[in-house]
Amino acid sequence: MMSKEVARSADADADPALFSVDPDSLPSIQLDDLAGESEDQLVARGVAYAREYVRIEHQPTILLKNLAAVIVALRREMGDWRGETQAYRSRVTDLYLSAGIPADSEKSRVRAAVRWHVGNLLRRTLTTRELEREGLLSTSPLERLQDTRAASAVLLQAVKVSADVEKSTPRTAKKSSKGAGKGKKEEPSASEGSPVKATADHIRLAGVASSIIGQMDSGVITTHMTAGQRASLDGELEALQKKITALRRLTRKPAPKR
Repeated sequence: MMSKEVARSADADADPALFSVDPDSLPSIQLDDLAGESEDQLVARGVAYAREYVRIEHQPTILLKNLAAVIVALRREMGDWRGETQAYRSRVTDLYLSAGIPADSEKSRVRAAVRWHVGNLLRRTLTTRELEREGLLSTSPLERLQDTRAASAVLLQAVKVSADVEKSTPRTAKKSSKGAGKGKKEEPSASEGSPVKATADHIRLAGVASSIIGQMDSGVITTHMTAGQRASLDGELEALQKKITALRRLTRKPAPKR
């Protein structure tokens, strides 16, 4: 049996007028309300709350996805996959206004969440050719978010590995020998560092660099870049290739005798 407190919360969640209410201001049970209950009563109450939470936990996402399906079906019905015509926008605006969700309120986050699901559903519904014909990206919002997170992770890893390389690589510095006078040669001295760790860090750095280059999308280069932008990228890649070639000359040299 659902308690009165849970019932009040369920009613509040169902009321569109409360979408913008601070969650802390919603009705909830207070500790003093539980003062007269026994252990068994408290456990029973806890079970009721837990069961109710499990029951409604995923309902908001399900409802958003269902609403997104309605929006996509409306676009299909009106022959407007991009949702750009005035007729379509008018119908959708009426839909949200009838639900008590104006565009210029805090409730508009519902619209943003629905757009996210609409974008994902469109990519599952239309073929790649149809998406191209409509001028839509072939990747879904979810895929773009995953790509962004992957790119961010690679860049963070690059920063970390670069710092490790800087710290572990021994540096040679010149210092004068004690009591060295004019005409005396300066002796090289190694700064702090770890040759063993430095070699491992350099290999890690090469792997990170490869991952960063791997983030480049061929579709962006061939479809979205202008001729000038492709030329600029080509110049950067040419400079990168020269640096790689110079490093590979070193890796292909015979190991020095010890």
